[in-house]
Amino acid sequence: MDQFLHFAGQFWWLIFPIGALTGGWARSLARYNEKRRQDKIELARIKAAAATERLRITQADAAQVKRTLARHDEVQATWFAYELDLATLIEYPMLIDMREPLTRAFHEAKVRADDLRPHPEATLDPESFAAYRDAVQAYVVAFDAAEREARRRKQSDFSPIERESLDRARKLIGIAADDAATPAERQAAYRRARAELDGLIDVPPPAAEVLERGIAGELERGHD
Repeated sequence: MDQFLHFAGQFWWLIFPIGALTGGWARSLARYNEKRRQDKIELARIKAAAATERLRITQADAAQVKRTLARHDEVQATWFAYELDLATLIEYPMLIDMREPLTRAFHEAKVRADDLRPHPEATLDPESFAAYRDAVQAYVVAFDAAEREARRRKQSDFSPIERESLDRARKLIGIAADDAATPAERQAAYRRARAELDGLIDVPPPAAEVLERGIAGELERGHD
């Protein structure tokens, strides 16, 4: 202790620079802590604002999401009515002719809209919703264009002989789908219809499945 007091007595003048250094360090530390505190406050403010904005967007877009889903369902139902009805497709074969640019564009737009459709339990962020909404709009426009052109052209792209084959196939499909016909008549009519369509149009699997399932059910009941 005596040695420390002796040192302090001899080098008392060091108190001033050491004190200044210590004071400067303390002030720097205080400024740093204050800066950190302000940064935390700003970060919390930004997070709160972002959360509020997300909530606002979610609430505002809920009705838009519902409308977009309904629009998607509407155009899907219209297309499925064609896809499952082979007789109607025979009248408007362009809708399944993938060589046609309008038909190809419609099917590509459908695939994109279906891929982007949100899962019922999913949370849609604004960017994902915008992409889905635009895809549905493109699907609606593309299908409308293809449908109008298909109805305008009907079977005009086929030769008279091909149109006769299409007409026979359409009538045979009517018999194959007729519950009043016997199972054997329905089965024979379906086979003949497929033969008439061979090389003219590609029968969509869903349409074929509907007819085949109905005929198979009639055959099973007939065996019973």
